[in-house]
Amino acid sequence: MKLSLVMPVYNEGATLRTVLERLGKVTMPLPWELIVVDDGSTDGAVDRIERDWVPDAERVVVARARRNRGKGSALRQGFALASGDVLGVQDADLEYDPAQIPALVAPILDGTADVVFGSRQFGAHTAYSFWYVVGNRVLSLTASALFDRYITDAYTCYKFFTRGRYDQLRLRADGFEIEAELTGGLLRTGARVYELPINYAARSREAGKKIRPGDGVAGMLRLLRVRLRGS
Repeated sequence: MKLSLVMPVYNEGATLRTVLERLGKVTMPLPWELIVVDDGSTDGAVDRIERDWVPDAERVVVARARRNRGKGSALRQGFALASGDVLGVQDADLEYDPAQIPALVAPILDGTADVVFGSRQFGAHTAYSFWYVVGNRVLSLTASALFDRYITDAYTCYKFFTRGRYDQLRLRADGFEIEAELTGGLLRTGARVYELPINYAARSREAGKKIRPGDGVAGMLRLLRVRLRGS
């Protein structure tokens, strides 16, 4: 068994090194690889990645896109390069702590689940904004209703799933609506889904938050498309 972590990066020079060093200090419960996808960054941060920042990884792959196309495009490129039996995402900002990954993949490794979502426990010190939290709740309830599977955090970055479940998906989204497409697609497969609570440290728009209200609308439409068409 091997874990493939895909990290989409777009101008995350302020946080990339810290995230990679934190990731390198995590004792993973299985062999793992890291696939960094530079989505057309202009800050040169990916060029400065040092292999010794993540010494325990079996391999660190850096892929580059010629121009910025969005998180979904970067994830699809990364998943195509992944060789692991378990796939997951680690964002390049500091909102998600890599130390939580071993607990999140544990239900997959012991055969309890095919998919694990890390559910954010939004509070006054962790919510980016009131409307961001409300939008996420609406999207989560919509996904739950459309696929008759209750989940609490449709747009969490921390989604981990088996290779078999990934191979059942037809991912096409380029932007942040990839989160809705992943959630809807995984629920649609009938996978055994677990949610585990995670710590989350939201950053502000000034600190680099990229998601916009329009991305929520795009996500809603993507959920409906997955429900009706499968992709």
